[in-house]
Amino acid sequence: MSLPPVVSAAEWQAARDRLLVKEKELTRALDALAAERRRLPMVRFDDDYVFEGRDGKASLVDLFGGRRHLVVYHFMLEPGAAPCEGCSSFTDNIGHLAHLRARDTSLALVSRAPLAEIEALRERMGWTVPWYSTFGERDFNADCGAPAGNFGLSAFLRDGPTVFRTYHTAARGADRLRIDFNLLDLTAFGRQETWEDSPVGWPQTPPYEWWRLHDEYDTDR
Repeated sequence: MSLPPVVSAAEWQAARDRLLVKEKELTRALDALAAERRRLPMVRFDDDYVFEGRDGKASLVDLFGGRRHLVVYHFMLEPGAAPCEGCSSFTDNIGHLAHLRARDTSLALVSRAPLAEIEALRERMGWTVPWYSTFGERDFNADCGAPAGNFGLSAFLRDGPTVFRTYHTAARGADRLRIDFNLLDLTAFGRQETWEDSPVGWPQTPPYEWWRLHDEYDTDR
């Protein structure tokens, strides 16, 4: 296995300072992109969907929990199917919801599987984030741009009883929100996946292959 070159502390600091200039440029670019995102138009979204959660049937407005904003993660859990490892690890990365709620924002997961299958996985994984089923109902996920076999993340704004769709992302757009991936990107070897541009000799495996539910990893390591 190759390793990064060893240099003096002064040489390391100089290299780090050069990279920091680029990191700050990227931070400012992301700030500008976020400002542009806040200026996107929105579209009125129907509220004739029926969701089922722990407290029974719910409407889309109900998912807001009385708050102004709602973020929905479209979790890939099809009826009778195994859970998506990527969606499961995304959910593992969700922190305490109090910080979102302090800014008038709710977060929920939505899947097509029956509620009993959702609750079984939730219990196994120890998750507490609100999670709703659309089994047998109109396909909310597909209408949001996440048809069967796809995941995604959508944002909504509520003005009284009226709901508007303001944002949607998928693939790498959702990927970048994960704290585990962001932390791995700071390490010497990165995520250790074959798509990454890494020096020759860095350890790498195909993406997805190493992903597991969190209780399926080798806990002795």
